[in-house]
Amino acid sequence: MEEIKALVIRHPDKLTLDTIKARNKGYSAEIDVVTYCRRRQETDDKPKFRILLSFGQHGRELITSEVALQILSILSKEKFLPDLDLASLDQTLDNLVIKVVPMENLNGRKLVEAGDLCERRNGRGVDLNRNWSVDWGKKEKDYDPYEENPGTAPFSEPEAQIMRKIAVSFDPHIWVNIHSGMEALFMPYDHKNTTPDGVPSQKMKSLLEELNQLHCQKRCMIGSGGGSVGYLAHGTATDFMFDIVKVPMAFTFEIYGDGAAASRDCFKMFNPTDFSTFNRVLHEWSAAFFTIFKLGPNLLGSNYSKPAFDKWVSIDEYLDGYLVERSSRYGKKTEVLDLGMQEIRTYFRLFLLSSVLLLFMFCSRISKSKFSRPIVSAIPL
Repeated sequence: MEEIKALVIRHPDKLTLDTIKARNKGYSAEIDVVTYCRRRQETDDKPKFRILLSFGQHGRELITSEVALQILSILSKEKFLPDLDLASLDQTLDNLVIKVVPMENLNGRKLVEAGDLCERRNGRGVDLNRNWSVDWGKKEKDYDPYEENPGTAPFSEPEAQIMRKIAVSFDPHIWVNIHSGMEALFMPYDHKNTTPDGVPSQKMKSLLEELNQLHCQKRCMIGSGGGSVGYLAHGTATDFMFDIVKVPMAFTFEIYGDGAAASRDCFKMFNPTDFSTFNRVLHEWSAAFFTIFKLGPNLLGSNYSKPAFDKWVSIDEYLDGYLVERSSRYGKKTEVLDLGMQEIRTYFRLFLLSSVLLLFMFCSRISKSKFSRPIVSAIPL
């Protein structure tokens, strides 16, 4: 992350860095978010095409954060891709706002760097890609409680809370969750063996086929995560982005995997161990993302229209606001209250339930009183 922070300092005209912090029941997390926009004077991002990329959701997948650094270096023009038309690229990038999360799971990454090379979970043992709300908590027959711990509730983890807030506020047209462990280009869904119906699915598949042809030499698996990877995953980020945030193009990419590695040699299984392979992965996948930057807006059309999603703020969203502390690279901070999220949610829901029951009882009593009055005839008997 130090290299990325230094890159932002060198290019304040293109890059900004925000650090978002959250806490839940004594567990704290923070996520750095780098925003790329060529025309910083335009404060309203909404007319632009918006892309959100997340790397390093699982601690052991170190190579993904290296690709994030490579992409940001190319966007800053400190590095270059061969055969890339710079004039055409500049024209494309003028219309984009790109948010990059280089290392979503910082606490898990620290555990890996301390020697636990197989750790994929966050700092308190939760799989961040099982902590989202779509089909959360369902367990398949091959469920591994160590690897796939979904947490105590949807968005129980500060990292997932932060990512949800970024997604809802930024409202991206394209989301990509980048992992390693195999080579694959996945679209929704992860929690069932099917892809979405209609035009959105066709456009996503069209883009993935182009990427597979140009950058993966047709060796990447394509399809739904649930239908292609061999198991169903419940409570994933990509399913939430597609179903809840209504991101038109939501993907999960697997950028590297060594199937011949021993089962406990996690570093080799998830990360290249020689410079030649390392550089190939950086080149192929950074080029793939620049193809997305170019083709994505064209596939969705010039007006970049998105299906609207429910803008009502849930009690969970409202209360999460108390847990978030944002600090920009200029040091500005907003103080927040540290409250027990689960307790507050429980008390509030009990209050709502009791209020509804009281209202129902009141209405029933009025209705009973009204219809129990004696009927008086208007005609003398």
